[in-house]
Amino acid sequence: MARLLRLFRTSIGSKLVVAATGLLMVGFLFVHMIGNLKILQGPDALNDYAAWLQGHPLLWVFRVGLLGLFGLHVLTAVQLARENRRGRPERYRVTRHSRSTVFGRTMLVTGVLVLAFLVYHLLHLTLGAVGPDFSALPPDAQGRLDVYTRVVTSFGHTAVTGLYLVAMGLLGFHLTHAIASLFQTLGFNHESYEALIQVLSPVLAWAVALGFAAVPLLVRIGVLTLPGGA
Repeated sequence: MARLLRLFRTSIGSKLVVAATGLLMVGFLFVHMIGNLKILQGPDALNDYAAWLQGHPLLWVFRVGLLGLFGLHVLTAVQLARENRRGRPERYRVTRHSRSTVFGRTMLVTGVLVLAFLVYHLLHLTLGAVGPDFSALPPDAQGRLDVYTRVVTSFGHTAVTGLYLVAMGLLGFHLTHAIASLFQTLGFNHESYEALIQVLSPVLAWAVALGFAAVPLLVRIGVLTLPGGA
């Protein structure tokens, strides 16, 4: 155990923590995206899914664990960034990016912005503390929280939709480098299929981002509407 703790205090150990927590969060994003897309099946499907989540006995255990996962990922990533800066206290007169990409160079910035959006998202659709007032919204016909109407009403506002779309662009930007780098850090890459990873990483990253962006876009173009056409 002591040896493992010493490893995590090293740069290599910190990179492993960032990669492992990142892998778990990518998995969560896929599951969350699939759950969100239940809206395509109509109000009943989405509200039923939301009711199942809200009634799950381990919901708060999962939420606390997920919060800890995000916190560990962000704090370790920031620590690594600081260590890298301390290792290069003087900026080069000419900055060379021959082997790096814009996705990699902006990882910390996009990560912080996505985290800020996550806080807004929780305050917006989960807690209802910002954005449209849902306090007077009645339950659906089955007595469940009408999540479908919440979502469609929210994305009827141009500013809210714009914010979500920008955030999903930042998420795609962040994941493009993150997915590729976590394979390398966790030792899953090999020269025989490295090219495949470089191709699949952005495909997976933007599939997630576009999956989330699809909901506000479909509301704005009129594919998803309020029940009864209200």
